[in-house]
Amino acid sequence: MSPRLNVLALALLLGACAATPPSFTYIPLPQQPELASGYQDKPGWATRHYAVAAANPLATDAGRQVLAAGGSALDAAIAVQMVLGLVEPQSSGIGGGAFLLYYDGKVVSAYDGRETAPAAADERLFLTAEGKPMEFDAAVVGGRSVGVPGAVAMLEMAHREQGKLPWAALFQPAIRLAEQGFAVSPRLFTLLQSERYLKQDPVAAAYFYQPDGQPWPVGHVLQNQPYAEVLRAIAAQGSKALLQGPVAEAIVAKVRGHAANPGRLTLADLAAYRPKKRTALCSDYRAREHDYRLCGFPPPSSGMLAIGQILGMLNATPAAGLPLQSGADGRPLPSPQWLHLYTEAARLAFADRAKYVGDPDFVAAPGGSWQSMLAPGYLAARAGLIGETSMKTAQPGQPGVLQTALGLAAPQPEYGTSHISIIDADGHALSMTTTVEAQFGARQMVNPSGRGAGGFLLNNQLTDFNFAPNDAAGLPTANRVQPGKRPRSSMSPTLVFDKASGQVLISAGSPGGALIIHYTAKTLYAMLNWGMDAQQAISLPNFGASGAPTQLEQRRFPADTVAWLQAHGHEVRETEMTSGLQAIGRRDGGFFGGADPRREGVVMGD
Repeated sequence: MSPRLNVLALALLLGACAATPPSFTYIPLPQQPELASGYQDKPGWATRHYAVAAANPLATDAGRQVLAAGGSALDAAIAVQMVLGLVEPQSSGIGGGAFLLYYDGKVVSAYDGRETAPAAADERLFLTAEGKPMEFDAAVVGGRSVGVPGAVAMLEMAHREQGKLPWAALFQPAIRLAEQGFAVSPRLFTLLQSERYLKQDPVAAAYFYQPDGQPWPVGHVLQNQPYAEVLRAIAAQGSKALLQGPVAEAIVAKVRGHAANPGRLTLADLAAYRPKKRTALCSDYRAREHDYRLCGFPPPSSGMLAIGQILGMLNATPAAGLPLQSGADGRPLPSPQWLHLYTEAARLAFADRAKYVGDPDFVAAPGGSWQSMLAPGYLAARAGLIGETSMKTAQPGQPGVLQTALGLAAPQPEYGTSHISIIDADGHALSMTTTVEAQFGARQMVNPSGRGAGGFLLNNQLTDFNFAPNDAAGLPTANRVQPGKRPRSSMSPTLVFDKASGQVLISAGSPGGALIIHYTAKTLYAMLNWGMDAQQAISLPNFGASGAPTQLEQRRFPADTVAWLQAHGHEVRETEMTSGLQAIGRRDGGFFGGADPRREGVVMGD
């Protein structure tokens, strides 16, 4: 062969290599290294090139293997999500939605996979015949609360833009684990044992429970062939395999066929679903003489708005000068003086949230921009309302020039979710919070084929809307039910950047309903202001306030902290605050990740 032909052959070979995506073959972990439910200290994990933090070791490992095969952070997140839908079905899955924040090395994008209300939904969806809001559990269980699932369609959109490995390859781990089986974890067993409604659904009962009505024990190998079949269809056909055809028909039949609480979802609602790509909501933040850029999800999420408001208000108070104190075990704790400032700022932020935040396709931002709620002057003025004793109940401010004709929504429960944080070898970062809302969602399991035990659970996301469409004065609320609308969320996927260099420093987030905001804010504040690593920040006791009560994590604060707060007007409630934080922080030589000691998550990488 002539030298010229040799060069041509080499060029063709290199071109073929460049055009061929990296291959991926999944190898399951030999056993499931689950950690017990409750609280168990975790060391944190150091990695050099990339890291994955997720709520279950099997899911984390699936993401790690994708990154090791040359996949992107987005590729890894898809594999993680599909495994979580199998091994942590109580929190998220293909029957739910998600918010995904992605940094591609240049731009932060916000991919919205939030569920939507059916076209037949109206403001009276959660009102009784007498016009009163329904009891929460009565609204949740059944078909009424089910919104159009958006997570899969959103991940498909993001993969087209950010993926490196083939879409179908990313379903390998979940399909293999579903077919071969996975060991029931302590947390899944504990939740099944305490669950009141799930076994009322025959499909769910046949899968999660033994013939005597007891949940399958810890370590029992649970197989889910129906879930594997649905994943194979999605791998081959994309999201249309879920939102059209036999699977969509099974979803609609389940929702509309519920005997006691049918829903209004139709095949047309599913086929019409479209994920949205939004502009990330970013704001500047200064801590310890250093400038950062915090980026989170815009409405319909309230997470970044509330976190940005809380942190911004704290910077207009003496909070930065209040040192940590030591608990009885020698571990650091926020001081009662600092907790007072934090919870007062939180009350003010939640009051704004209740009045202004809703789906931006239906609700205009005050002053024409959500940044009006994060303006330094506005936050300084709000911080000026914080006094020496608790205000207990805060009133919303007026961030825009013009008054808005919106009512103040009454508080109501929020639950659920799981969180994934990933940074890949290219420095691309992902923060995704994913949910079916309440524990086990609407407690409705879909098995499209009707063969075998298993399937996937449907969300109850519509109960994130305000049940009462108007406030006491008759004004409409921003988050009332409307056809095609996305309900407001507290999910707070967050990325933090060094403002000067633009380098990504932190990926963080948590499950936990409305408390997500506090869990994530705590972690960010501890890392940026107190210099903690991700694990130290996550392991700090939890705290928060959305209304009058000040919430403290049970058995984590000394009596003198409680007494100080009570003496300063706080109604203190000590309660279980089961966050599920995942965070990855950059440090010299690589990354250091943390997972919540209150759940089963781990961090893996290389």
